[in-house]
Amino acid sequence: MNEINPNIINPGVAAPKGEAPKKTTAGALSFGQVLEANLQKSGELKFSAHAQQRISDRNIQLSQSDLSRLEQGVAQAAAKGSRESLVLKDNLAFVISVKNNTVITAVDANSMKGNIFTNIDSAVIV
Repeated sequence: MNEINPNIINPGVAAPKGEAPKKTTAGALSFGQVLEANLQKSGELKFSAHAQQRISDRNIQLSQSDLSRLEQGVAQAAAKGSRESLVLKDNLAFVISVKNNTVITAVDANSMKGNIFTNIDSAVIV
């Protein structure tokens, strides 16, 4: 006769309340632990190679405070369901993929004149 081992967790059955998530294999993290770690990192703004080149070419300097303001702008755009947003900060403009949390391009005041920003669904002023 088959005996039930109470230490085996059945797929699709949640662990009882108050118990820590189980590791799936020796030393491996559970899906929940990996998800939580990625969610904590998701607030970090990334810069595409194109954006990095534009920032370098245009000698744009960004402080930690500036990055924080951009991240707040992205969070505001995400809260409204935006996918691609134009974030205006002082005399700079950034086109940002809200979905990917990635700066696509950066434009300074001198380069903004005569520019048309396309493929955006929102604008945020920070």
